[in-house]
Amino acid sequence: MTRQTQTKENHPSPKAPDFIAWQVERRDDKSYWTRVGAAWDHKDDNGTTLQLDALPVDGRIVLRRPQEPKADQDNA
Repeated sequence: MTRQTQTKENHPSPKAPDFIAWQVERRDDKSYWTRVGAAWDHKDDNGTTLQLDALPVDGRIVLRRPQEPKADQDNA
């Protein structure tokens, strides 16, 4: 059995996620957001694949669309 080497020419780059998976904890009247994974919509729009890198202790996951980084107001 041979192992085929994948290159940029024959393997497309990964698609950016459609959602980011977050664990949100409330402590001392503050919210702490921890990224725990990402999700991608299927090409046929009939499903979503969720990939988790960690599981929250409380079992609750929030999916949010990725946000563009905000421009620094001081550099405007």
